[in-house]
Amino acid sequence: MDLESIIIAVGYVGLFAIIFAESGLLFGIIFPGDSLLFTAGFLSSQGFFSIVPLAIICFFAAVTGDSVGYTFGRRVGKRFFTRERSILFHPENVIKAQAFYAKHGGKAIVLARFLPGIRTLAPILAGVGDMHYPTFLAYNVIGGLLWAVGLTALGYYLGSLVPGVDKYLLPMIGLVIVASLLPSMWKFAVSSEHRRRVKASLQQVRQRRRQS
Repeated sequence: MDLESIIIAVGYVGLFAIIFAESGLLFGIIFPGDSLLFTAGFLSSQGFFSIVPLAIICFFAAVTGDSVGYTFGRRVGKRFFTRERSILFHPENVIKAQAFYAKHGGKAIVLARFLPGIRTLAPILAGVGDMHYPTFLAYNVIGGLLWAVGLTALGYYLGSLVPGVDKYLLPMIGLVIVASLLPSMWKFAVSSEHRRRVKASLQQVRQRRRQS
């Protein structure tokens, strides 16, 4: 089944569950949120969904998912970061998360919405970093509007505007995916510190495998 068929099959409830999971549950990192929202908006322009309920459902799924992720990070997350050192789980990251969200919290929550993988981890790290919840919630709502409603509306608008747009749907989804990955790729390319950490962690994994 292609993405269109899956979205039609799962309906409003399934879309809510997927967006909710990607926004704040660790296993949700595997879901393609950007292309999912865009395609759902497109399908709405073709009569499969009603755009207003669709946008509202996606928005609430995004906001509540982030809030659950924040709660998990605040109550449970620090235990993971005190485990044996790895790419993510080591104590220094708790301190860094606290400092980062104290300085860039609001902007980070909004921008993370448009970064695959990062948008799942961002609310959890905000909770780990003890970000002030009312501040988190305010930017969570802003990010949810821009991401969930914005991408859904974009798919709906293009689907309604361009004749025979279904012929170009796959290339457009590809562009959405590439556009969402570019910021992360750029950050990795310019951040020598991040590259060193990843390489060091990979070397540790290799050494453990050799020893075992």
